[in-house]
Amino acid sequence: MPHRPAPTPNRGARAARLLAATAGSAVLGALLLGTAAPALAAGPERPAARAAARAETPATVTVTGSGSASAAPDLAILSVGVEVAKPTAKEAMAAQSTAAEALLAVLRKEGIEDRDIRTDSLSLTPVYTQTTGGESKVTGYQASQTFSVKVRDLDRTGQVIGAVNEATGDAGRVNGIVFDVADPTALRAKAREAAYRDAYDKASQHARLSGHRLGRLVSLSEGDSLRPGHGALPSMPADEPSVPLAPGEIEEQVTVSAVYELL
Repeated sequence: MPHRPAPTPNRGARAARLLAATAGSAVLGALLLGTAAPALAAGPERPAARAAARAETPATVTVTGSGSASAAPDLAILSVGVEVAKPTAKEAMAAQSTAAEALLAVLRKEGIEDRDIRTDSLSLTPVYTQTTGGESKVTGYQASQTFSVKVRDLDRTGQVIGAVNEATGDAGRVNGIVFDVADPTALRAKAREAAYRDAYDKASQHARLSGHRLGRLVSLSEGDSLRPGHGALPSMPADEPSVPLAPGEIEEQVTVSAVYELL
């Protein structure tokens, strides 16, 4: 019998490695096929998924509504004060204090309560004069004080202004007047209702124009309210006993921003 040489260890190891590589390639191929199949199957479904997502998010319309309401004022707020100029700061402050005390005394005499009188400003400033040499020189001091005064009886507003001027003389100042309502809650509520109706009407019109129906209210926000038309009054002469006034009406304005669904 012919003698066959025994297989060497190196040849057996190479055969084992070849079998292992072949098996690994088969497993990897199966895995790649398995993962590719669902991806290929899911490809045609993507447009449908996007369409469904769009259907779940309805169209909306955003509108801004404005409304206003008017009422007769029941409150007058005066800005009054005193202003004096003297050679020295001490003299200016003393004269200012005397004039301010006279102003406060006449306000209380006219029935204004302490809770309705508030100091808004107090100042002492030097007065400069230009010399012949072109230099500025302090030649005196000016002291002033202003008060905010609420007059709750409108019929007596002109009388209060005249009394202030009479009591303070040349030192008196009436800087301005504002008419208002003591409690704006009801007026603001009416303006808010008008603003909401305006926003709803606008949204309904947009829905009709675009071929939709108006859906639910998504969000609603309110802006700052506005009360325009404050009056102003210049300083009056001291010999004016009473000042004729025309309060008119107070107007409250409200704006809202609303977002509605379109069906």
